[in-house]
Amino acid sequence: MTYQQTMSKINDRRKQMSGLRAEMRELQSAIEPEEVEDYTFTTPDGPVNLRSLFKDKDTLFLIHNRGKSCVNCTQWADGFNGVLDHLLDRAAFAVSSPDSPQVQREFAEGRGWKFTMVSHEGTSFWPGVSVYRKDGDRIVRVSDTSFGPGDDFNCIWNFFDMLPEGADGWEPKYSYT
Repeated sequence: MTYQQTMSKINDRRKQMSGLRAEMRELQSAIEPEEVEDYTFTTPDGPVNLRSLFKDKDTLFLIHNRGKSCVNCTQWADGFNGVLDHLLDRAAFAVSSPDSPQVQREFAEGRGWKFTMVSHEGTSFWPGVSVYRKDGDRIVRVSDTSFGPGDDFNCIWNFFDMLPEGADGWEPKYSYT
């Protein structure tokens, strides 16, 4: 197939994906929120509850990852710095991991992370993201999904998809020097 023929087919698929995203947003807008408890997390300054992570916003993105031991989770977190200010303009944002608050602080400082971090050590959080809203005195979850290689939450995979061989077995590293 010629370059032009191939790109035409790829662009058709991108249009299909855009249509699917529009359908997903429509479904999302009709979701019945699920009430959740006001979870307690730990920080270097002591315990904080879920409600406090909203700060002055009505909506919260809470990333829950596997912490320092997960190179994939670290790669995602590295990418959040680049979009953090844009996200914070619309909603609150925090990252939780099972690492102790001290381990989180040291690791975050070493990587230059700017976002709020809390520890969910000993809880049932899973890798991914949840979106919460304040609803009067209640906190409700309005969306959640998992993270994994190839997902839409880390743009590196979309760039690699443009290579003829794709990611070709590539794995993230903690350092490339």
